[in-house]
Amino acid sequence: MTTQVTGKVSNEVQSEAMRIAKGTQKKSQTKEQTKLIAQGIEKGISEYKKQQKAKSRERDKQRKKTVAAKANAQVTESKPLDSQQKDVTMGNKLLSILPWLLLLASWGYFLLSN
Repeated sequence: MTTQVTGKVSNEVQSEAMRIAKGTQKKSQTKEQTKLIAQGIEKGISEYKKQQKAKSRERDKQRKKTVAAKANAQVTESKPLDSQQKDVTMGNKLLSILPWLLLLASWGYFLLSN
């Protein structure tokens, strides 16, 4: 009897399934029955692996969503900092112009007072 699952399952899984099937084998059980049990075990292992892969993909998706949400939160937090940096930059420009304004004001005062 040929198995449908065998082509999809690794040799390691097949040997593990056969080992388990032989471990639970009864004295009156035929080799064919043992093979059928091993096929069932292979199918169970395959289904388990599929479920674990699906869970892993779901966890990865959730993790990526969490990382993206944190990145978005950091971007929104940094925007007010950008506006504060603009204010600081404007303040720096004003401070660099201030000495020249004071110099012009003092010259204007001296010219008008004479």
